Amino acid sequence: MKVESTHAHHSPARLVVLALAATLALASNATFAQAAPAAAAHPSVTDSGPHTAARNPRTMFATWVTVWNGDTAKASSIISPDFRVHAALLDGTDGSSLRGVEGLVGLVDQIRSVCTDLRFDLEVGPLADGRYVSARWVATGTYAGGFPGAKAAPGTVITYSGTDTLRLEHGKFAEYWLNADTLSLLQQLQAG
Repeated sequence: MKVESTHAHHSPARLVVLALAATLALASNATFAQAAPAAAAHPSVTDSGPHTAARNPRTMFATWVTVWNGDTAKASSIISPDFRVHAALLDGTDGSSLRGVEGLVGLVDQIRSVCTDLRFDLEVGPLADGRYVSARWVATGTYAGGFPGAKAAPGTVITYSGTDTLRLEHGKFAEYWLNADTLSLLQQLQAG
């Protein structure tokens, strides 16, 4: 599936860096801490009546993992048009330019172009609390080459872990905070 970027100024190499960086970025703890008290004032999504696949946070998170495992056609069922990424990227920029379904699909496609067989498996969770759902994952894949500055040979198997936290709004994910073991991944790629 080819995704056209809404940001034409991004070169293919920059998109690969952005994609990998967003997958590896540190979570924006300050933003999450500010948003968490507001969630307490809202009724829990899990307590708001009959559940459907579009409103059950655990079912939605299962779809989230399916999207990251390569089935990007399912992204529109769980991602808000106003979806935002909160992550510090490796090139020093933030992930705020990645927006909506197109931004997420572009991110997934780009990271999968560097590790085509990348697989995400959950270690903990998903845990749902009000409008937030979070899980710890482990990703394993075979490096295909193409990450700027990486000296690892194509075919190198990489494994890294992280935590995704997502905020629900109107039955879809609206915000995404990411925390991943960037150092371990960069060491495996022999980058930097």
